[in-house]
Amino acid sequence: MSFQEKPVRSPNGGAHLHSGIAEGGGFEQFNFHPCIMAGITALGYREPTPVQARAIPLIMQGRDVVGLAQTGTGKTAAFVLPILERLRRGRQGSLRALIISPTRELAEQTCDVVNSLGARTGLHGMAVYGGVSMDQQVRGLSRGVDIVAACPGRLLDHLWKGTISLTELEVLVIDEADRMFDMGFLPDVRSILRCILHRYQTLLFSATMPEDIRRLAREILHNPATVQVDRQLPAETVSHALYPVQQHLKTGLLKEILKRTRTDSVLVFTRTKHRAARVAQELAGAGHRVASLQGDLAQYQRQAALDGFRRGSIKVLVATDIAARGIDVLSISHVINYDMPETTDDYIHRIGRTGRVKKDGDAITFVTRADAERVEALERLLGAPIERRTLEGFDYSRPTLDRGRDVRRQPRRYGRKSRSSV
Repeated sequence: MSFQEKPVRSPNGGAHLHSGIAEGGGFEQFNFHPCIMAGITALGYREPTPVQARAIPLIMQGRDVVGLAQTGTGKTAAFVLPILERLRRGRQGSLRALIISPTRELAEQTCDVVNSLGARTGLHGMAVYGGVSMDQQVRGLSRGVDIVAACPGRLLDHLWKGTISLTELEVLVIDEADRMFDMGFLPDVRSILRCILHRYQTLLFSATMPEDIRRLAREILHNPATVQVDRQLPAETVSHALYPVQQHLKTGLLKEILKRTRTDSVLVFTRTKHRAARVAQELAGAGHRVASLQGDLAQYQRQAALDGFRRGSIKVLVATDIAARGIDVLSISHVINYDMPETTDDYIHRIGRTGRVKKDGDAITFVTRADAERVEALERLLGAPIERRTLEGFDYSRPTLDRGRDVRRQPRRYGRKSRSSV
């Protein structure tokens, strides 16, 4: 099997294979059936994105494809549309396309795209993931589904119980493969692949290609075409600012910024799930309509947080990077990095949630001295220094607090509580 194919450099810098389709035209160029075009029109799609223009023709030719593209480039529709076109011609009601996703939110979002674009086709998609009733999923599967978007662990549960069969599978998609690796799912993915005993079309999408993902692609893909979209820079409608601050003052600074800033919806990113929960709790105590989105929540809680954020009943959502996969809200006015992201790719992914559809957006990042190297890498990527800001009137000199008390001035305790310790 050959994984590497020599790409052709496109005029705008992206690497791709000749597909016989010119970029810049509408979706009519793909000759989709009218029932699929109706779904495209209903969702307001006008012109295909670069990854769609390059990947769709190759997928429709039946090629195995490796797609290298960031979240937010339109890659979900890039594989969903040709899958719908292929499956509408065959017998419906049995599982013929499987999309493996790293998170529940991404599986749900992918399923929503399947059912929205395929609303007129008679094809039905279903999301399968842990944290919810297995019996309810079994009942849904028994009614007949054509496309399943699934997280690896729960999918294996269904395969072992015999409630999902892959005997009629035609297309397998491994979405966000690098996140699969980061979350330790590659062994589960390999177990799933061993359950498929016949030839099928394989599509693998990833933002980056670490060696483990390259090895997997060499093992499972047959003569693949590689579609690569150059790393996306932030939209020009997004302004960037750094707020240098000590770690223990971040929550106070966040509260003050939210108090003084006119916002629509605000997405706050933290590095850990425990910090996300704590920050959300403190913001709620300050009167904000806030929820957290992190791994310790039950699925119904995660879904309620997302639904409330989309509707606008929740104005501030505090999330971790992994939990935030699948957030697709157009009205986010501010992204605040409570913790500096680990990589520039993570930064692009985070702040890509604002400044969308030609709206202005603000990306605010709290930085400590420990973030100096990450800041330098980000400024190299953006090609310019990022403005440093301080919030007028905010006390940046406050010492570290311990359970609400100044550790440098804790009163000595004797038999009775001193007034200052109450």
